[in-house]
Amino acid sequence: MAEIIDGKGLAKKIRENLKKDVEELKKQGINPKFAVILVGDNPASKIYIKNKNKACNEIGIQYEEYLLKEDTKMEELLNLIDKLNNDNTINGILLQSPLPKNLDINEAFRKIDYRKDVDGFNPINVGKLALGQDCFVSCTPYGIIKMIEEYKIPTEGKKAVIIGRSNIVGKPLIQCLLSKNATVTICHSKTKEIEKITRDADIVITAMGQPRFLKADMVKDGVAVIDVGINRMENGKITGDVDFDEVSKKASYITPVPGGVGPMTIAMLMNNIVKATKEQNK
Repeated sequence: MAEIIDGKGLAKKIRENLKKDVEELKKQGINPKFAVILVGDNPASKIYIKNKNKACNEIGIQYEEYLLKEDTKMEELLNLIDKLNNDNTINGILLQSPLPKNLDINEAFRKIDYRKDVDGFNPINVGKLALGQDCFVSCTPYGIIKMIEEYKIPTEGKKAVIIGRSNIVGKPLIQCLLSKNATVTICHSKTKEIEKITRDADIVITAMGQPRFLKADMVKDGVAVIDVGINRMENGKITGDVDFDEVSKKASYITPVPGGVGPMTIAMLMNNIVKATKEQNK
């Protein structure tokens, strides 16, 4: 039976340490401040930014919210990002995705100053990650790596399979795992006979948004499984991309949903804000 990776508990420990860091910064007259931009009325996005606000309040980070209408033009959004880039009191900027279809999210990410890009989506940070240089790593992959380190899950020379190739999780996670000396394979919607690939893996990370996709017959005994998926079922319950009850009987480690990757994503965002504040106030 698998050991459950307690993302919620680890995230709490990280937030407690960050709170001490923020207290030290405030003694030096430095007040970390974080700005979130939300365009439109996406209900899930509203929940996400509410959770970010709550985490900021807990740690002592000042939080500012910029709510833009659905019909906001690209120029208006870029002007706001410019204003926040030039505001020396703002240490971190986050643009909540998804954006309305009339807006170009990649152009917006390019506009955010890479030194304030606490989500790790500016091309400069993406490039630095690929080159193995110090940068802001996107928060979900960063959180996954922290869980792997905390539970001492071996990566060196191990076969890691990522299911999902998004810019937010799959692609940055390749670089993170390569830096831990894993042999990385990425699978996606066009991958043929995916179960042959996953059965050979020492680590499987699912980030595809398909409820209970990963079944017990798709993994080998002793595999470590990290489930990034958050899927709301018809009965209102949240489930991951992994058939938890069955896969946990074969796995050595497994993350639950909820309580696994989700809390770590927000903890690593807070970590990035504190890191940005320190670097801007050297």
